[in-house]
Amino acid sequence: MRKITTILSLSAAFIAVSCSDSEKLLDAQQVIDKSIEAYGGKQLYTSDIEFDFRDKHYRSYTNWGEMSYERMFEDDSLGDVHDVLNNDGFTRTVNGMIVELDEEWNGKYSRSVNSVVYFFRIPFNLNDAAVNKELLPDATLRGKVYYKVRILFDQESGGEDYQDYFIYWIHKETFIIDYFAYSYSTDEGGKRFREMINLRDINGLKVVDYINYKPKNINTPLEEFDIYFEQSEMEELSRIENRNIEVKYL
Repeated sequence: MRKITTILSLSAAFIAVSCSDSEKLLDAQQVIDKSIEAYGGKQLYTSDIEFDFRDKHYRSYTNWGEMSYERMFEDDSLGDVHDVLNNDGFTRTVNGMIVELDEEWNGKYSRSVNSVVYFFRIPFNLNDAAVNKELLPDATLRGKVYYKVRILFDQESGGEDYQDYFIYWIHKETFIIDYFAYSYSTDEGGKRFREMINLRDINGLKVVDYINYKPKNINTPLEEFDIYFEQSEMEELSRIENRNIEVKYL
């Protein structure tokens, strides 16, 4: 009996150590990689996706380093508007003719297109070259335990909004991002908190919508948004709902 007890004790100790080692292995990079797998894996890096957001139609074409984000809509005063943001820069076409834009409007339109597609593509863009990841202490939100990852950007290759930063709450079992918060400095700046809703699968890609909140106290640290959310210190601003989604792979 003593031998059996010893073997069982050693087995239990081995399992405990293995579990402990497994937990230690999950650094910020591994958490993000697992989240990307949960949302559909690397296939999105070679994809052609179209969707509607509010009154505009968007297209996200990516083939590893090659990218093109497009926005198409009908404007009452202008006519047919087609915006394209790709590796070469931003172009606006109105009724089939290229429009010359000054630096200010070029920046505003390109940020607007990029913002919608960027949020649609989360978490696949969290492995971009300019991204820096940091694993914060685990958080419990509404009774569920989350990995908490902070995302910062390098100034070089980080774009004009490189000073923005994000906090992601990633479910420890599903690796789905149930919540995220971000601070942005462009267009007068601000802070937002988003709650994931309407998770569904479209041709192998996990797609979500969000409830968009702002803090009642603008001075609330981004890292504490989960605490303030549970205390009802967030004010709903809008719903981020994507419709008519088509997913193709190259």
